[in-house]
Amino acid sequence: MIELRTPAEIDAMRPAGRFVAEVLATLRDETKVGTNLLHLDRRAHEMIRAAGAESCYIDYHPSFGASPFGKVLCTSVNDAVLHGLPHDYTLRDGDLVSLDFAASVDGWVADSAVSFVVGTARDEDLALIDTTQRALAAAIENATVGKKIGDISAAIAAVAHAEGLSINTDFGGHGVGRTMHGDPHVANDGKAGRGYPLRPGLVVALEPWFLHTTDRLVTDPDGWTLRSADGSRGSHSEHTVAITPDGPIVLTDRSFLGVD
Repeated sequence: MIELRTPAEIDAMRPAGRFVAEVLATLRDETKVGTNLLHLDRRAHEMIRAAGAESCYIDYHPSFGASPFGKVLCTSVNDAVLHGLPHDYTLRDGDLVSLDFAASVDGWVADSAVSFVVGTARDEDLALIDTTQRALAAAIENATVGKKIGDISAAIAAVAHAEGLSINTDFGGHGVGRTMHGDPHVANDGKAGRGYPLRPGLVVALEPWFLHTTDRLVTDPDGWTLRSADGSRGSHSEHTVAITPDGPIVLTDRSFLGVD
C-alpha cells in the first residue's frame, strides 16, 4: 500500500534523515586504507546507541535474505554492490567502498548510501561513482508532483545508458516511512509517463546502482552480499526524498556537513 505523508509528518522525518546523513558522513571520513569492515559496523552501532535511534537492518529478514542481517550497516567492497554483510576484511589501497545505512528516529525511517574509493583511485571507478551520483541527481530532479514513477526510472536509465552501462532491475528504490521498505518500487529503468503518479506526501528512497560491465548478480555464501557475476566493480548512491508541492526535499542531504 502506498502511503502519503502530511507536511507535519515529513517534518517529523527530518531528524531521521539528518541522523542517517551524519552517520554516513562520519563513516566516510573515518574510512581509510587499513580500516576493518567490522569496525565500521561497530562505529555505526555506537552512533545509533548515542542518538537513541533504532537500526533497520539488524533484525531485517526478507525473503531473499538467508537469515536476519545481524549488523547495522551494509558494507559492499569492489565487486560487491548491495547488501554487503560486514565481515573481517581490512580495506586495501584502491578499494571501492559502498556504505548503505538506514535507521529509525522517533518511529520514522531514512535510508541512504554513498560510494567512494580509499587510497589511490582508478579512473574507471571514479567515473562509475560519478555516474551513479548523476543518475541520483536526475532521479531527484524528476521527483516532482505531476510526473510518474516511470519518469524517475527513465531519468536514471538515461544516465546509465549514456555511459554504456546495463541495468539490473531486481533491486531499486522504494517507499520509506514507518518502515524501511514500502510501496512503491522505483526501478532503475523504465518508461517515462508510466506508473504511479507522483503526489505530494510521497516519500521514496531513490537508489541507482550500477556495475562496470554486467547487470547480473550472484549471492555470497553469507546469504546477503550481492556481487557482480563477472567480477566487475559496482557503485551505489541513495537518498530519501519527499515529494512536495514546492519540489523534492532530500531528507538525507549531507551538504550541510560540507560533503556531497
